Amino acid sequence: MSGTATGPGSSARQPLRALVIENDPADVELCAHELFRAGFDPHCDVVQTLEEFSGRVRAAPYDVILADYNLPGWNGMAALDRLRSEGLDIPFILVTGTLGEEAAVACIKRGAADYVLKDRLARLPVAVRGALAEKSLREEQARAAAALRASEERYRKLYERNLAGVYSTTLDGHLIDLNDACARMFGYASRQEAMAHTLWDITPNRAEMEMLIALARRQKSFTSLEVRLKRIDGRTVWVLGSASLIEADGGKPAMIEGTLLDITERKNLEEQLRQAQRIEAVGRLAGGVAHDFNNLLTAILGYSDIVLEQLPGGDRLRHYVGEIKKAGERAASLTRQLLAFSRQQVLAPLVLDLNAVVADMEKMLRRLIGEDIELVTVLAHDLARVKADPSQLEQVIMNLAVNARDAMPEGGRLSLATANFLVDETYAQRHVGLKPGPYVTLTVTDTGCGMDAETLSRIFEPFFTTKEKGKGTGLGLSTVYGVVKQSGGYIEVESEPGRGTAFRVYLPQVEESLTNVKEREPAAAPSSGAETILLVEDEESVRTLVESVLRSKGYKVIPAARGDEALALSEQYAQPIALMLVDMVMPRMSGRELARRLAPLHPETKVLFMSGYAGSSASDGLDADTHFIQKPFTSEALARKVRETLDA
Repeated sequence: MSGTATGPGSSARQPLRALVIENDPADVELCAHELFRAGFDPHCDVVQTLEEFSGRVRAAPYDVILADYNLPGWNGMAALDRLRSEGLDIPFILVTGTLGEEAAVACIKRGAADYVLKDRLARLPVAVRGALAEKSLREEQARAAAALRASEERYRKLYERNLAGVYSTTLDGHLIDLNDACARMFGYASRQEAMAHTLWDITPNRAEMEMLIALARRQKSFTSLEVRLKRIDGRTVWVLGSASLIEADGGKPAMIEGTLLDITERKNLEEQLRQAQRIEAVGRLAGGVAHDFNNLLTAILGYSDIVLEQLPGGDRLRHYVGEIKKAGERAASLTRQLLAFSRQQVLAPLVLDLNAVVADMEKMLRRLIGEDIELVTVLAHDLARVKADPSQLEQVIMNLAVNARDAMPEGGRLSLATANFLVDETYAQRHVGLKPGPYVTLTVTDTGCGMDAETLSRIFEPFFTTKEKGKGTGLGLSTVYGVVKQSGGYIEVESEPGRGTAFRVYLPQVEESLTNVKEREPAAAPSSGAETILLVEDEESVRTLVESVLRSKGYKVIPAARGDEALALSEQYAQPIALMLVDMVMPRMSGRELARRLAPLHPETKVLFMSGYAGSSASDGLDADTHFIQKPFTSEALARKVRETLDA
C-alpha cells in the first residue's frame, strides 16, 4: 500500500519519500497528513511484514522509515536490526501507541533516531526534520573524514614517493619518521630498517652533526647546506640539506624536520672536473719543461757522441763521457713520459685490432707479472677497430699491468677484458670529458690492495706514487693518462681499499681498414750525403750541434733561427733545396706553417720535422707521409733519419 498527500502549493514543499511499517491504513493517513501540514510533500510506501520490508528497503532509496513498535508476529526493532545488517543509513523513527520509557531508551541505543506516540503525531514532523538533519550532519562528517583520509593518503604518497629524502628526528638524533627515498639514500632496504638506527649511524663526524643541530636550534631553520654523510656500507653520500626546528608544544618534545637531496653524483662530477683541470694545468707545465729540457738533452747527447767519436779507444775520458750520455738518455726517457702525460708527444696512429695487441703482449705480460699472479684475458669476438699508436698502446697495457702487479705483492689475479661499448648522453654526463658515441673498452682489473679516495684523486698526477722511495718514478700512470687522452679516448678507475682496482680505457671505434704495419717499415738507409739542407731551429745550441753533425756527414747546410729568416734565405737561394729540417714549435711561425709557405718557392723540398714538444700542432697525430724525429736524438739517429727522408 502506498499513498501521496497532495494539496495547493505542493510543488514548493519538501519532497519526502517514506517507508512506513504499519498494519492500520488510518494511522498511515494520519502520519501523511501531519507531514503535509508541516510543509512536506510525503510519498509513503507501506509494508506489513519483515520480508516486504527487506525487499523494499533494498530496492528504492528512502528518506525516512516510520515503524510501529508492535506488529502481528514481529516488531519494529526487528526491522531496525535488519536495516543495520544491510548497512543502510536511513533515519528510523518509531511511531507507536504505547512505549515505556525503558523500551524507548533501548530503541534509541540500538539505533532509532527518535520515537513519536500516535496520540501526539503533531511532533512527527519535528522528529523527521531532526532525523534528516542528523543524517545530513553524519553525511557531512563522513565526507569530511573521507576528504581527510584522501588528503592524508595523498600526503603519505607524496611523502613516501618523494625523490628527496624527508625525515624528522629528535634533537638527540633518534629518528621519528622518514620516507623510503631517505632510507634508500643511506643503503637501507626499507624505512622500517632505517628506523632501527639513529642519526649518528649515518654521521661520519659527530661534531659536525652537533653543529648542524645547534644551527637549527639557533636559527630555527637552514636551507641548501651541503653535508657529507655516510651510507651503512661506509661509502660517502653528499646531500643538500634543509631543516626546520619544530618547537615543543603541549608536552611534546622539540624535533627537527627536513629534506635531503642526494647530490653525490654532482659532487663526483665536480671532483672529476677539478681533477681534470688540475691535471691539465700540470700537463701544460710538464710539456713546457720537457720542451726546454729536450733541447738541452739534444745538445748533451749530441756533443757526447761527437766527443766519443773523437776520443781514442783507450782514453780514460771515454768512460766519463759515456756516463754523461747514459744520464742524458735516462733523462730523455723521463721527458718522453712527461710529454706523453701532457699529450704533447707526436703519435703515429694506425688502425688496430685491440684484441691482437693484447694477444701479442700476453707472453711478455706473464713474464712481467710473475708466476704468483694469474693472468686472465677475456676478448670480445666481434671487437671493433681503433686508431692509436701501437707502441704507445702497448706502453699503456704494460704500465697498467705493472701497476696491478705492484698492488698484489702476495699474488692474485690480473684480468684484461675487451668489449664494444656505446656511450649515451646520460652516461657521458656522468663522466667529465667522455663524449657520446661507440667505443672499444679495455678493462684491466686486479685483486690487489686497492686505493682510498685520496689516492684515487691523485692517481694520474706525474711523480705521485705510493711506492717507497727508489721503487718508481710516479710517471707510469701519468703516461697512460696522456696516451689515452691524446688518442681521443678516456680513462676511469674504480677502487676501494682491500677490494682491488679496475682501470677502464675507452678508445673511439673507427670504420677504417686495418693498417698493414709491414708496409710502413722503412728500409735501412746510409747516414751521409751531399744534398742541401735548410736547417731551421730557434735554440742556438741545438742549431749549432745539428749543423755540425750534418756537415760532418757531407751535407751542405743553410742555418736559420726563425721562420721568416728561413723564407728569406730560401728566396735568395737559386739552387734546389733537397730537405728542410725544421723544429715544429718556434716563435711567430710554426714548423708546419713554414713548410706550407716554403712549398711554392721550392716544391722539390722534402720536410723533416723535429721537436721535443709537439704542442697542439701534433695533437691529432702525423699523416702517414709526414717525417718526424723526436728530440732528444743522437747524432747517428739524426743522420739516419735525414737520409731516410731524402730517399723516401
